[in-house]
Amino acid sequence: MGGSDINGGNSNGPLEGVRILELGVFHAGPGACAILGDLGADIIKIEPMEGDPERYWTTVGRIDFSLPNGDNIMFHASNRNKRGICLDLKKPGAREVFLRLVQWADVFLTNLRKSTQRKLGLDYAAISNVKSGMVYASVSGYGPEGPMSDLGAFDPLGLARSGLMFVTGTEEPAFLHIGILDQATAITASHAILAALVQKERTGVGQEVNVSLYSAGQWLMYPNLMISNVLGIDPNNTGERDEHSPLRNFFRCKDGRWIMGTHHPEGRYWASFCEATEQQDLITDPRFVNEEARAANCAELVAHFDKVFATRTRDEWMAVFLPRGLMFSSIQHVSEIKNDPQALANDYVVDFDDPAVGEVKLPGYPARFGRARAGTRKLGPALGEHTEEVLRDMGFASKEIESLRKERAVG
Repeated sequence: MGGSDINGGNSNGPLEGVRILELGVFHAGPGACAILGDLGADIIKIEPMEGDPERYWTTVGRIDFSLPNGDNIMFHASNRNKRGICLDLKKPGAREVFLRLVQWADVFLTNLRKSTQRKLGLDYAAISNVKSGMVYASVSGYGPEGPMSDLGAFDPLGLARSGLMFVTGTEEPAFLHIGILDQATAITASHAILAALVQKERTGVGQEVNVSLYSAGQWLMYPNLMISNVLGIDPNNTGERDEHSPLRNFFRCKDGRWIMGTHHPEGRYWASFCEATEQQDLITDPRFVNEEARAANCAELVAHFDKVFATRTRDEWMAVFLPRGLMFSSIQHVSEIKNDPQALANDYVVDFDDPAVGEVKLPGYPARFGRARAGTRKLGPALGEHTEEVLRDMGFASKEIESLRKERAVG
């Protein structure tokens, strides 16, 4: 589909010149390549003739993320910045195309199961025989070893296995919507690929990199796992507000919106907080005079501040706290972020104009580079959009391309 480039081209991306070949589906694997594409890498995505199944995945529960033109937003989230080609790898002609693409690439990424990789000749041994020094990234559900190594998985299964469903502040397990762990896995895989590329540049040696939903979920909870493993404590908190100090708590304001505060060390901020909320009498109240006393009388204190916060709107409270250096934030719905002045000032949300989708606001790249630019250059490709372009780039002549199409090896 080829959207416009918010950075004016690919000329100043920090990964300009890095070539990535992807054969993946859904988000956890392809999302890693999309991130590397934000950084300027040239990515060719191979799809089967019928396409990545994510193209046709339009709902989760009551959420419909299809687009009026027949696309869906998740496919674009996973496949921005890529060129797309369709291959039927069971056909000899497609195999020849694939081998040339492997020779072209610096990185190969797949999230197909290990048994499927071996069946199709896509495993690390086969790929490295075609091109030595390849950085080969494999994204799986549970990791390359163990009894679950060849099982497929989706985001909720990784959430379940990693413990993330029990750190949501509820007694019962709860989802994190939508694709939170998929995205964390994509970030983890992109991080690992970059590390392998740095090592290859230093040593000339490529390698296989394995990342899984399970590993990314555990890594995302690194402090929780440290607490649990070293101290023998289950870090899940039930989220009962009356178990937390008002200085590390959230409150509903007059307008029905919510605000969150977090202050450490608590004693440093207690007096300033009481003054800001016009509750100076609490500073010397023996029930709340120090952290131990406040903890002992926490329920009473939180109930008191529930009434206090209900006297002003969220934005009015933010205007009180910010000048005093008190660490509060509005609790925002995702839908509010596109108009958040803080997000807009830092390009965390950017305007983007795509020929098919139109003018939209997209997430910006989360880091700012002093001498490079990063971000979405185009949305996901139409099915087989760049097949002919890629074949010509790989040196195939017009007659060869015509023959491949007749064979139904490419689409």
